Amino acid sequence: MIAGVIAVVLLLGVVAYACAGGTDYGAGFWDLTAGGAARGERPRRLIDHAMEPVWEVNNVWLIFVLVIMWTGFPVLFARVFLAMWLPLALAAVGIVLRGAGFALRKPAERLAGRRLYGAVFAVSSLLTPFFLGAAAGGVASGRAAAGATASTDAWANPTSVLFGLLAVATTALLGAVFLAADARRFAAPDLDRYFRRRALGALAAVAVLAVLTLFVTHGDAPYVWHGLTHGVGLVLVVLAALATCATGWLLIRSSGAWSRIAAVGLVASAVLAWGTAQRPYLIPTSLTVAEGAGAHTTLRWLGLVTLVAVVLIVPAVALLYWLDTHGELEGLTDADLRRTGAGDEG
Repeated sequence: MIAGVIAVVLLLGVVAYACAGGTDYGAGFWDLTAGGAARGERPRRLIDHAMEPVWEVNNVWLIFVLVIMWTGFPVLFARVFLAMWLPLALAAVGIVLRGAGFALRKPAERLAGRRLYGAVFAVSSLLTPFFLGAAAGGVASGRAAAGATASTDAWANPTSVLFGLLAVATTALLGAVFLAADARRFAAPDLDRYFRRRALGALAAVAVLAVLTLFVTHGDAPYVWHGLTHGVGLVLVVLAALATCATGWLLIRSSGAWSRIAAVGLVASAVLAWGTAQRPYLIPTSLTVAEGAGAHTTLRWLGLVTLVAVVLIVPAVALLYWLDTHGELEGLTDADLRRTGAGDEG
């Protein structure tokens, strides 16, 4: 019983990181595609401002997931990191380089230095979610089973590649939706249109990749495919589809209100669908929740620590997100974004 509860906590941690960290990665994706220094100046200025208060905080969810894995499910941790060490190592390097690039590009005195750090930040924002998604695809297709070696097939198979591409597309969607909302708050309609168009494009990519993933998992990850097309998994897939339609409709509306909630609902539903499709396995079809769980005493203490975190940390992080999305932490002036320049056109 306690192992099942901790498994749910682990899944919810993944959902939190996919939504919060995903928005950050998505902002970096649009930084990469913003164009040259002149054309991309205003979009990048908005991206910097949107990320500054929360970019470090979002990694709290990743740390939480890792702690739950190696203490609550040590067998899962060992198998995943043995079979997927290369994509996970590349993702870890990407996280470090991404943070360094973002922190150093503004104080760099020379233009060449700012461009270098900006490129490191932007490219890492693209590669990191891809490798994390590829590792998740390897788990979903059962390639992290006992005795699995760290071969290319463990993470470069069809399911992994599609999971990686889907991770990039969903982060791009979240980033564009949240940046469009920030632009509306600053009364910058040109930037609002700029990011709404990109959000709609990312939404279309998410829908296409999701359908392709369902087809591919039928043959490459049959257990997960069955879970996604039956029972609770199917309900969550339907919810994700409805959230996709709602996000598109809200982005088309002039106000754009509630688009952030719909986009987060889409990503959360998709991750929850994947997690519930694997029940009762952590790694289909070789490692169940009960088999991968640690000692009962460890799980009880982990549950207590999680409860303390929920009481003390989650409200603080939620307040930070609320303050950020309601403009209470901003130092950027309206004039900075209203200034004419690049970003007016797609």
